[in-house]
Amino acid sequence: MKAQDVLVERINNLCKEKRMTYYALSYASAVPMTTLMHIVDKSTVNPGVLTIGKLCEGFGITLKEFFNAPEFDDVERFDM
Repeated sequence: MKAQDVLVERINNLCKEKRMTYYALSYASAVPMTTLMHIVDKSTVNPGVLTIGKLCEGFGITLKEFFNAPEFDDVERFDM
């Protein structure tokens, strides 16, 4: 699975786990809704670590917690 697909899967899983809509995540993280939607629909090929960090703040987790998840277990390289 491509890293981009895994990233989107992780965001979706966290939204379900935290019972958050994309709108709620956008608001909590201060990431514009359009930016979040571009990440989720994969039109943004390489979202920056600062953006992912802001999303983590919205979820109430650290970057380490975000990437230390089963979704990333089979990702060897981050070729987008």
